[in-house]
Amino acid sequence: MMQILVVNSDAAVRHCLLQWLDAAEYDITFWDEDPRALDLTHLSEPLLIIGDWQQASATDDLSLWQSWKEHPDTPPLFCLMLVAADRLADVMPALSAGVDDWLAYPLDEVTLRARLLACQQVLQLRQDLQAQKAQLQAELAEAEAYVRSLLPQDLTKKVPINARFIPSSSLGGDCYDFYWLDPDYLVIYLLDVSGHGLGSALLSTSVLNMLRSQALPDVNFYRPEKVLQALNDTFQMNDQNEKYFTMWYGVYNRANRQLMYTSAGHPPAVLISPQTGQKHSVEPLKTPGLPIGMLPDVQYSWNRCEIPPGSRLYLFSDGVYEIKQWDNTIMGLEDFIEILSTHDLSESIDEILMQVSRRAQEHTTFSDDLSLLEVYLD
Repeated sequence: MMQILVVNSDAAVRHCLLQWLDAAEYDITFWDEDPRALDLTHLSEPLLIIGDWQQASATDDLSLWQSWKEHPDTPPLFCLMLVAADRLADVMPALSAGVDDWLAYPLDEVTLRARLLACQQVLQLRQDLQAQKAQLQAELAEAEAYVRSLLPQDLTKKVPINARFIPSSSLGGDCYDFYWLDPDYLVIYLLDVSGHGLGSALLSTSVLNMLRSQALPDVNFYRPEKVLQALNDTFQMNDQNEKYFTMWYGVYNRANRQLMYTSAGHPPAVLISPQTGQKHSVEPLKTPGLPIGMLPDVQYSWNRCEIPPGSRLYLFSDGVYEIKQWDNTIMGLEDFIEILSTHDLSESIDEILMQVSRRAQEHTTFSDDLSLLEVYLD
């Protein structure tokens, strides 16, 4: 049965609807009071709203109707506006204001029934779309929970590591891991798969599981460049639905305080070392290299650096700095490194994210995954 809500109708419209429409097919409710008193969030079935354009535009009811349509807790709505036959110039303003369709009056039964049938079909399509969207959101939430379940817990001993992962609304391809190869060598990496959705999340977790289980054959996991070369051979984008990923991979030797690292098109890791004055010593750590999977037979280079006592190493995805600021500009990597350079090393990693959020526009949601790792190299 089709649900119809008639708002502030005149007697002629009420008479036509009651006379022409079968009560077994249509459940009609007439509302003659202030529409702002209506609460549609409790409804579970799609609803057709019929109103008069001249009256609605005079009382600003259209903005209220639009808010009903946009409310996340209302069922699918369809707004049918009645327009006087001698005022057809009002049709375009009505449609521009959010009305879905229009009908000229005086009404005739055949046109009314035909228009209601079309409205019913559109409402059914919207209901189906809403159900599909809810299913997709549930699948994305399940995928997010799966990714979170695979990410490592923060380390508190030997080399403490704090990590933060904030997925985007559409779930991207960020993933990271850190673990000991032996009592002295610590692996730290972060990767970012191109695109969004389940495909990107699936590829990122596949890489994580392969590295964690050391399933790459004949690879020395102490050599960062060898690991990336093996990953590039294994995950060519032609075999991964045209998806590739950037990556930063490092191996830290805590006995001699040396870090070996390599990168594949990923933002640099940033080494922050204590220094007198307001700013710290800042050293971006990056090597040249294409993202993994873009081309076969790529050779990756590596580098090594000494780690001063009391240093912090930051790994991150581009989602942490590619955000829109209050002046409508994009924040950028240099701006984020500036935040790191002035960050109080005794403060929590969350303070860094707070500084980023202060630069973002109000109510901004991240368009990409955000991952940030802080490694204590005291």
